[in-house]
Amino acid sequence: MTAPTLTFPKGYQSAALAAGIKPSGRTDLSCVVSSVPCTWAFAGTRSTTAAACVTRNRDLYAAGQGVRALVVNAGIANAATGTQGARDNADMADALGGIMNTRTHEVLTASTGIIGHLLPMDRLLSGLEHLPDDMTTSVPPFAAAIMTTDTRPKTAHATLSTGAVIVGTAKGSGMIHPDMATMFAFAFTDARVDQDALRAAFPAIVNRTFNAVTVDGDTSTNDMAIALANGLAGDVPLPEFLEALEGVMRDLARQIAADGEGATKLLTVRVTGALTEQEALAAARTCCVSPLLKSAVHGNDPNWGRVIMAVGRSGANVNVEAMTVSVQGTPVFAGKPLAYDAASVSASMKADEVTFEVNLGVGGAHGEAWGCDLSGEYVVINSEYTT
Repeated sequence: MTAPTLTFPKGYQSAALAAGIKPSGRTDLSCVVSSVPCTWAFAGTRSTTAAACVTRNRDLYAAGQGVRALVVNAGIANAATGTQGARDNADMADALGGIMNTRTHEVLTASTGIIGHLLPMDRLLSGLEHLPDDMTTSVPPFAAAIMTTDTRPKTAHATLSTGAVIVGTAKGSGMIHPDMATMFAFAFTDARVDQDALRAAFPAIVNRTFNAVTVDGDTSTNDMAIALANGLAGDVPLPEFLEALEGVMRDLARQIAADGEGATKLLTVRVTGALTEQEALAAARTCCVSPLLKSAVHGNDPNWGRVIMAVGRSGANVNVEAMTVSVQGTPVFAGKPLAYDAASVSASMKADEVTFEVNLGVGGAHGEAWGCDLSGEYVVINSEYTT
């Protein structure tokens, strides 16, 4: 979490404005620009209907060159828009590159919003021309501009022993069940990081953070996570940097889960005793996406049988006789049902965060996932999304 005065690391500037892409009139077009090229890491949705911004960024990533800028439109996903959508996405990058005096292939793009609509290029290009008028080192305007159905901006930061800084921001509230890596996560640092080392570590970090978040089980066409490092603060110990980066991304992931559409509380599931980290994460994530468990959490119902059900369908290996389940710290199952005060546990579930702890009883691996409760408000939000 962070204060309203949070600023970008050394060498980065940002701008945000209302270009008329969102009907609400709120800020919807933004950019972040580094004064020097950055090493970077990227993870994009594995959806087979990925948006133009994801496919273009993936191509640039494969090319292996540095980047200097990111441009974001929040209002139109520009997914399922064919060759015209791809051209519009490229034109958005080209336009920002010209305005910010950087090459087109150094500009990453991100779009989020309604699927199947073309970008309003006249408004978008006009807005891009005015971005240089609002350049700032302040993070909150950018964090707010990338939101869609989010109720609040999401930012996190860490300061390393060398003085280098990592600043992260994310958006996401609905259609959240990343498989990449309508979720964006961006991390900016002035640390100098070897690109090969960063790219080698990034998939596992994403898997333990953003891939451990679920709100509704729907994977967006536009999901992406990006880390940019411009090196202006000099070298940092790689283990320290990667640990800090994962911490920033974990903080953002939890904020996304807590701000799920219609959410009233954060759902955390910690799994231990698994054969592998992959199985632990699968079990935890399946619990967090279960409509039955999410509904029980909303109603403060300590129905631990729904945990047993979700773990069982996750594919993770389990020894039921050695398995344990706790709700808000109260043991409710240990190979068999345990006696507990249901009213007391129910009362404890009225907190802002509800935690289930599950030991699968088969190994030493662990994992954690985050979601939210399922309320009637979720249906209201999504029944009126385009109208």
